[in-house]
Amino acid sequence: MAGDSRVHMDHDMEIGVTPREQVKKLPKHLREPQIPTDRTHLISDPVKKPRQRYVQKDGKCNVHHGNVQETYRYLSDLFTTLVDLRWRLSFFIFTLVYVVNWLFFGFLWWLIALIRGDLLHADEEGWTPCVENLNSFVSAFLFSIETETTIGYGYRVITEKCPEGIILLLVQAILGSIVNAMMVGCMFVKISQPKNRAETLMFSHKAVISVRDNKMCLMFRVGDLRNSHIVEASIRAKLIRSQQTKEGEFIPLNQTDINIGFDTGDDRLFLVSPLIISHEINEKSPFWEMSRAQMEKEEFEIVVILEGMVEATGMTCQARSSYLDSEVLWGYRFTPVLSLEKGFYEVDYNNFHDIYETNTPTCSAKELSARLKESPLLPHLPLLSPDLRQHTDPFSPQTTRDEQDKDGEKPAETNNGSANRLEENP
Repeated sequence: MAGDSRVHMDHDMEIGVTPREQVKKLPKHLREPQIPTDRTHLISDPVKKPRQRYVQKDGKCNVHHGNVQETYRYLSDLFTTLVDLRWRLSFFIFTLVYVVNWLFFGFLWWLIALIRGDLLHADEEGWTPCVENLNSFVSAFLFSIETETTIGYGYRVITEKCPEGIILLLVQAILGSIVNAMMVGCMFVKISQPKNRAETLMFSHKAVISVRDNKMCLMFRVGDLRNSHIVEASIRAKLIRSQQTKEGEFIPLNQTDINIGFDTGDDRLFLVSPLIISHEINEKSPFWEMSRAQMEKEEFEIVVILEGMVEATGMTCQARSSYLDSEVLWGYRFTPVLSLEKGFYEVDYNNFHDIYETNTPTCSAKELSARLKESPLLPHLPLLSPDLRQHTDPFSPQTTRDEQDKDGEKPAETNNGSANRLEENP
């Protein structure tokens, strides 16, 4: 035992690290990590700094437009501008437009009565006013509301001996219809916006990389919580990564397409149950030459976009999510969520985000393809630890396989979100 301690101490002295017995005796400020040297970099890799997302997990784009000079363009499409406003501003503008409209026409009715002398001679017998029982600005305001909202209480009514009143009545009726169409239509569109339908479309928290049919694949899972389906659903993915061209031009947040079945039609989804979307890492893939070690050093973001028509309304819906480089896990697969019950299939959304570790080569897809050409069987390459333990987060405490696989059930291979073998429960 003493010899082992001596060996450890000598080893620590060689690599420039304080011996373990001395660490406990040193003051706190001396025990804190010092500035790393070239040799300490060999012991532990530097921790990645948290990166700023381009697209949030809920699909919101984290981009703000600043120094916009031509703000008049927003007024050229006033309807879309009103729809895009926040709810509190929409309610404020909705109320303000109606109140200002009623006050404006109420003022015109009061002005006509004032010019004609109806306010002074309203109580005289034989005097025919423009509007009966209109004797103040408040009554003119109430008459404006009754006219535009077509309430028609019958107490205040316009007479036939007031041509200017008849013209004003026509103008208010026409402008009132336009205001109603504009504001009510704006509120209706805002309430029925398709982006609200996207709240029930789910994306897995993590994306995984593993081998499928001897091919390295990048996978993530999508699902729909509603019974009303997304019609003509399609999905696509973008790789967001800064790039420098051969000429030295730096392109920040360059967008590159990730093929997830565009040429084969696999990007057209029948989204009835959760599906696993797979991107084959081949010669055209941006991950073709990336090994597990190289991918951990890369900084990128994968943006996934799901589009389709809402079955209930026929409006186009779009849902978005993203995966940072730290959220792409090498050597994992998704846990099956589909099971066969009596007369129907059941989806267990408790396992929607669950993944389990699987044997996966740590080399790049290019190297794996070269080895497979030499041998039809899976070549002997460095593999990840086959721990096969299910969990929701690889960095959280894991349960044992016996606790996860009750009644002898084992995690099966997944194919588009369903298990290969579905056993009917009694």
